[in-house]
Amino acid sequence: MPRRLVCISSTDAPIGAQVGHLVADALGFRYVDEQIIARAAELAQVEPAVVAAAEQRQPLLDRILDKLATAQEMAGPVALGTLLPVGDVFVAEYVQTKAPPDDLRILIRAAILEVAKAGQAVIVAHGASMAVEFHEGVLRVLITSSVEARVRRLVAGGMKEAEAAAAVAASDKGRRDYFRRFFKIREELPTHYDVVVNTDGVAPKQAAAIVVSAARADA
Repeated sequence: MPRRLVCISSTDAPIGAQVGHLVADALGFRYVDEQIIARAAELAQVEPAVVAAAEQRQPLLDRILDKLATAQEMAGPVALGTLLPVGDVFVAEYVQTKAPPDDLRILIRAAILEVAKAGQAVIVAHGASMAVEFHEGVLRVLITSSVEARVRRLVAGGMKEAEAAAAVAASDKGRRDYFRRFFKIREELPTHYDVVVNTDGVAPKQAAAIVVSAARADA
């Protein structure tokens, strides 16, 4: 049967987001990412101490999920220049959440699980595929590219080459640390995913078409 949920992880946040939007539009699913969840948390007036206990507080999650549609409308597409790293997670620079990075990750993970239960969504979030590992009807996707390609994209966006290389290295380190700390995964492998697309030679539209085809196919 076709998949009810698509989880996209990406080594290149802007490309992953672009593919995610295309996939959501093609499938008629709602698009959810860390930025939207963080914005929803802000709209729900979540305090850090409450965020830290998000996974144990169903009413809180209900509040946050009720705000997702509003947050999505307010957030809209985000350009690379408006994203700021929070640990290894990128959120919009205007999100004024007071939660420290680890608390925000817990909130994101908890919200991902609730969205997964509802289905009919494309989740573009760091580690989403791992968070929903045991859910049925999920397509787990990795959008990746080489270090060189990612550096070139950042340079094209206005960064100096040394700065871009440092940013990519820091992002990769944060990704490894995140998987170790939250999922006890020492090394991220292609076998953690159902579909892996290398965007070095594949445009976002082509990558999205691959994902949509896999999502529509009988599992």
